Amino acid sequence: MINKSAKSSRAGKKQSPATIQSMPEPEQKGFEMRFPVVAIGASAGGLEALTQFLEQVPHNSGLAFVVIQHLDPDHVALLPELLQRVTRMHVMPVKDRIRVKPDCVYVIPPNRDMSILHGTLHLFEAAEPRGLRLPIDHFFRSLADDCKERSIGVILSGMGSDGTLGLRAIKEKGGLTLVQDPGSAKFNGMPNSAISFGLADIVARAEDIPGKILDYLQHTPMTAPPKAKLEDKELSALDKIVILLRSESGNDFSLYKKSTLYRRIERRMGIHQIDSIAAYVRYLQANHQELELLFKEFLIGVTSFFRDPAAWETLKNDVIPAMLASHPEGGVLRAWSAGCSTGEEAYSLAIIFKEVLESLNPPVHFTLQLFATDLDREAIDKARQGLFLPNIASDVSAERLNRFFTKDEDGYRINKEIREMVTFATQNIITDPPFTKLDFLICRNVLIYLDVEMQKKLLPLFHYALSPGGVLFLGSAETLGSSAELYSTLNAKLRLFRRDNSISRANMVSFPSTFVPVAPGTPKEPSFVKPEINFQASADRILLQKHSPPAVLVNEQGDIVYISARTGKYLEPPVGKANLNVFAMAREGLRSELLATFQKAHRQNTPVTVRNIRIGANGGSQSIDLIIQKMEEPELHGMVMIIFKDVEPCPAPAVKKRGAKTADAVSSRISELEQELQQTLEKLRINREELQTTREEMQTSQEELKASNEELQSINEELQSTNEELTTSKEEMQSMNEELQTVNSEQQAKVDELSHLNDDMRNFLNSTEVATIFLDSQLNIRRFANASSKLFKLIPGDVGRPLSDIVNDLCYPEMTEDAERVLRTLVYSEKQVTSVNGRWFSVRIMPYRTLVDVIDGVVITMTDITVFKQTEQELRDEIERLSQGRKNE
Repeated sequence: MINKSAKSSRAGKKQSPATIQSMPEPEQKGFEMRFPVVAIGASAGGLEALTQFLEQVPHNSGLAFVVIQHLDPDHVALLPELLQRVTRMHVMPVKDRIRVKPDCVYVIPPNRDMSILHGTLHLFEAAEPRGLRLPIDHFFRSLADDCKERSIGVILSGMGSDGTLGLRAIKEKGGLTLVQDPGSAKFNGMPNSAISFGLADIVARAEDIPGKILDYLQHTPMTAPPKAKLEDKELSALDKIVILLRSESGNDFSLYKKSTLYRRIERRMGIHQIDSIAAYVRYLQANHQELELLFKEFLIGVTSFFRDPAAWETLKNDVIPAMLASHPEGGVLRAWSAGCSTGEEAYSLAIIFKEVLESLNPPVHFTLQLFATDLDREAIDKARQGLFLPNIASDVSAERLNRFFTKDEDGYRINKEIREMVTFATQNIITDPPFTKLDFLICRNVLIYLDVEMQKKLLPLFHYALSPGGVLFLGSAETLGSSAELYSTLNAKLRLFRRDNSISRANMVSFPSTFVPVAPGTPKEPSFVKPEINFQASADRILLQKHSPPAVLVNEQGDIVYISARTGKYLEPPVGKANLNVFAMAREGLRSELLATFQKAHRQNTPVTVRNIRIGANGGSQSIDLIIQKMEEPELHGMVMIIFKDVEPCPAPAVKKRGAKTADAVSSRISELEQELQQTLEKLRINREELQTTREEMQTSQEELKASNEELQSINEELQSTNEELTTSKEEMQSMNEELQTVNSEQQAKVDELSHLNDDMRNFLNSTEVATIFLDSQLNIRRFANASSKLFKLIPGDVGRPLSDIVNDLCYPEMTEDAERVLRTLVYSEKQVTSVNGRWFSVRIMPYRTLVDVIDGVVITMTDITVFKQTEQELRDEIERLSQGRKNE
């Protein structure tokens, strides 16, 4: 079948390689690829893998191959020349606007990015010749958009993660993805990255991949148009698959488009080389793992940061500022990203919202509460991590990467301020209840997978979930359909809509099936069963409230965690910012004793009691006993209980008769009180001085700590800057390493070729028995054939010596002068000379020309013509004898 399609696509006169190479035809608007295009991404170690791959591709496969290899931008690429030796297909470097043809191999040139549109390849200047470049991802995404299910992506040996996001795009469009077995790859970074994200349909050795592609295409015809309507047998088998998936995962796919599901099933059938869907149903029943893979196949969705940049710029410049202006009081804005996949679009909205707040700097406070949900639990787990591949640099500007991401060893991690704005959860928008009172609702490229009836239910549900003035953001291929009256259009091209408040929504919303319906006649308010009275609990509660002293439970810093009974007489909230610290709330007269006793209680395990403390309360005073005890119970470890116990005032003493004894007693008592007061004042003064000293020491320590903190922050910033520089240098070094690996592979292939040529030349010179000497421009010996040693006393160590220094057997003293003349005039010289042993030689001296036609010495060949000379002499003698005979006659 593949050969047939290839034959039809190449009908007519066969084109020569030169004709194929000069194909910069303008692309046609209605052009449709009738043959699959295989894009091959490779990096370090890629030459070996590409050679193994192309050696196994038949020359009439009907496929087109595009090779995207990381190349040194300053190096002349030898890749097309090297690959041409292993395949009968025509291998050519890509020229701008060249039309892709089957049975040809196209190689990306150095320092270029490449895209495909309507089957025509377009070249772009690379944005960054060095550092992180992602030409494989760039082309794979373009191929997925242009060829859809006819696109085939192959990842071979290489370092890094280039190609992973491109494979996701190809798989989402229904194409085939293949990855080289990491165990057989020279560098397994790129293969491992693609496999870890579950994007490889087939993992095989490089030499086995072509056979896997051809087997897949034989069971999945790409030239046949998609079926408009499935047959009854196919529908029955499809329903059985949906039932198996529902039993396995609990998710019902019966409301998805049948054609979409069938195309995804066909892909799996082609991978396993199964021809009928009924046979595939039996295969699913026997293979539990295939059910899991098919479930993931149905959930594949392509997402990226700031996908469709124009729409996000409109959100940033117009929609979000207008939304903020409609809430002059500030507050919390709510958003929902439905079908968020791995979280890129949810984080994009959070970043845009943060940028708008920073640019507008509104006088009131705004926050964004963003919910992001998806049916795929693995995708949600990855979204929660907030760790993304280095490839996102192609979608996120360098400024945003520095502002909202932290460079990690494995990629980029979203910053905490953005991560805390998003709440991720697993949810099925078809069956689970929606989030409500939303200001933004993002649901991009989800509706296109659902049938029309399900879309008619979801769009009114979205209308219900949005607050008045809320914005709905759909995918570029999605429309409102019959629900257009529920929304007003903000930008039809960018699929931005606003909830229309004039439409009543109560009677048109169909809530998800998991909502529990209320049966007719059921009272609106649920009736609750009255609990039985617990007399013991009630009695304990009254005793605690009326007969136990007030108390508070605090932590080690004095922050209150529990209050028992009324404590208003002892504690009052301080003026200003709310503060639940017991030392800040202590009333007048209690704070100093409370602090000292609290510290004492912390140092010992027994309760500490201070009696008769006078505190101000409600315009009067009150005496209390203060009891502080450290908690030893395991569940209250580190806590402290503070108990306030009122002391009843002592009754006034009976009035005695005036007298001398009474006056003396009063005077004595006054003296005692004055003395006690003096002692107390002295203690207070000492305590105040100690407190002042402690406060000054704390302030000094605070300043020192602040200075140390500032120094540490400065050091941290310097280290972070150094880390970023090192990361950038690492990326550049990795890129250069990959390029050098490629150059090294090409140079190694060239060295091997030159080695073979050198062997061929040596064997040729030695087998001809022609004495040959190569001289450089200084007439020094460069190389010589073994036969030359019979005339010149040459040994291998003579290379580099002048020829005039070498003793020879030729009677040719002017040989050096003739060689100099040939080098000067470029006119070859040929003479017949004899040797000392009487043999004749034809000595020919010619200029030595390089491949670029530069004269770089001379070549001297000495051919033994002794036999010819002897024959010539014999002929002369014979002629002389005949002439003499005639004279004698």
